[in-house]
Amino acid sequence: MASDELPLLLVGHSYGGHALGLLPNQHKVAACYLFGVSAGWHGWMPPLERVKVWLTWNLFGPLLTRWKGYLAWSKLGMGEDLPLSVYHQWKRWCRYPHYFFDDPRMAGIRDSYDRVRMPVLAANSVDDLWAGPASRDAFMAGYRNADVTAVTIDPARAGFGPIGHMGYFKAQAQPLWEEALAWFQTELSSATKS
Repeated sequence: MASDELPLLLVGHSYGGHALGLLPNQHKVAACYLFGVSAGWHGWMPPLERVKVWLTWNLFGPLLTRWKGYLAWSKLGMGEDLPLSVYHQWKRWCRYPHYFFDDPRMAGIRDSYDRVRMPVLAANSVDDLWAGPASRDAFMAGYRNADVTAVTIDPARAGFGPIGHMGYFKAQAQPLWEEALAWFQTELSSATKS
């Protein structure tokens, strides 16, 4: 999608924050805005959510994968179903406070993330039980050469109503998208003046 006439901008949600560092042509992206990116480690979550996640990884997940042959997230009302290998990989990485950056098997992953050098804004809501600000900060530390700005959203204070992990896509969150567009405009203007 990159062209010489228009800058390439990227908006990511959750895994989208991980994908940026994995792109082979990330140097073509002028700026990136992320919603709800996280390290996935249960230790960044509120206490009750930690218990739920522990049960999911260690009881419900194994039972579902034995029964179905894949992680049937839809049976738990938690999203899309995942292939067995993806479940095992994700479970492994979520054992680490900084996700796959801490995994000894992934020693070379930092090289790819070190190539990210564009401005990145990572916005997370305080009511996102899996991807709160602390989890965001733990993961975004892997973008060591990017110009990262962290934004913490308090939806109650802003008058949005609950956002959680998926509320960024609801009509009440439209002001967040307007902020994202304004941020892109500012970044592009700054790049043009430089």
